[in-house]
Amino acid sequence: MSSEIREELARILEDVGAKTGVKVRLQPPDQERGYPFSLDFCGGTFSAWLECGEDAKHMAALVRCLVSYAERGHTVRRKEEYLKSILGGEGGREDARQFALKYRLPERRECCVISIVPERRVEEAERHIASCLETDSDMCLQLNAHIAVVKFLGDGQTATEFGEFLVQSLYEEVGTTATAGIGSSVPFEEVASSFAQAETAVRVSTLFHASGRVHTYREFLLIKMLEDVPVERLREYMRQFNIGDSDSIFDDEEMVATAEEFLNNSLNISEASRNLYLHRNTLMYRLDKIERITGLNIRNFPDAVTFRVISIIYRLLHQ
Repeated sequence: MSSEIREELARILEDVGAKTGVKVRLQPPDQERGYPFSLDFCGGTFSAWLECGEDAKHMAALVRCLVSYAERGHTVRRKEEYLKSILGGEGGREDARQFALKYRLPERRECCVISIVPERRVEEAERHIASCLETDSDMCLQLNAHIAVVKFLGDGQTATEFGEFLVQSLYEEVGTTATAGIGSSVPFEEVASSFAQAETAVRVSTLFHASGRVHTYREFLLIKMLEDVPVERLREYMRQFNIGDSDSIFDDEEMVATAEEFLNNSLNISEASRNLYLHRNTLMYRLDKIERITGLNIRNFPDAVTFRVISIIYRLLHQ
C-alpha cells in the first residue's frame, strides 16, 4: 500500500483525535494494551489500535465512520497529481493551502514557477532537474513537453539566476538546449498564477523570436496586455497608425531583427551595429528605410515606443 495513503490516513486519525479525543495508532502499542481493529481506507485495509477505554468497540465503529466520511470528502492523491491540479488552478487558494500544510512547505516564503521546455530528452531532463533542486520544498513536475519547477526563493539567489543555471546544466549534463519562462514571485497559495505567467513567457518568447534562453513574464507584460485586446480593436489601431506598406518592414526578418536589436540596446547605434555584426552605415541605412516607410524615426524615444507597439500588434494579428 502506498506510503502516501498511509500518511494521509494517519493525518485523518490525528484530526479525529484532536476533535473527539479518541486516540488511534497505526502501530501496535509497545507496552500498554490497546484495542485492535481494522480500518478500510482507499481500497486497502489497515491494522489499527484504539487506546483502552470504556466501550472501545463502540469507539472503533465511530472511528471507522469518521474515516469513511473523510475519505469520501477528500480522496487521497499522489503528490504529483495534487501539484498538477494546483498549478492548473483547480481548487483555488484553499486547496493550495492544504497542500502546503500537508507537505510542510515553508511559511511566509515566496516561490515562483520556472517553466522549462527542453528541445529533446524530456524525461531525462526532468530527472536531472529533480537532482538539482536544493531543498525538499522545491518541486518539479513534467507536463507534456514542459517541466514546471516550483522554486522557493532563498537569500542571495534570484529566480532568473536559478533558471539560467538549470538551462546551462541541461546543456552540459543532458546535452539538450532548453527555453525557460519565469513567473512572478508569489505566496504558494497563488502559485497557479505564477505558473500561467511562466507558460506565457515561454510561449511569447517563441512567438516573438526573443533572444536568449531565459525570460521573465515581466519582459512580455506589454505584449500580454495587447494580446488581451479584442482583435477588431487591434485592427482599428493599425488603421489609425496609417502605415502604408507595413508588410515590407514587419515581414522582413532582417529589418525586424535590426529594429529589435537597436531598441534593445537603448537606441545606441554603436552597440546595436556591434551586436548585429553590421557596419554602422548599414545600420543607419536600415533605420532610414524604416523611417521612410513607416514615418517613424526610431532614433527618437517616442517614435521608438510607437514602433514597438505597432510591431507587437502586427505580429499578434498575423500569428
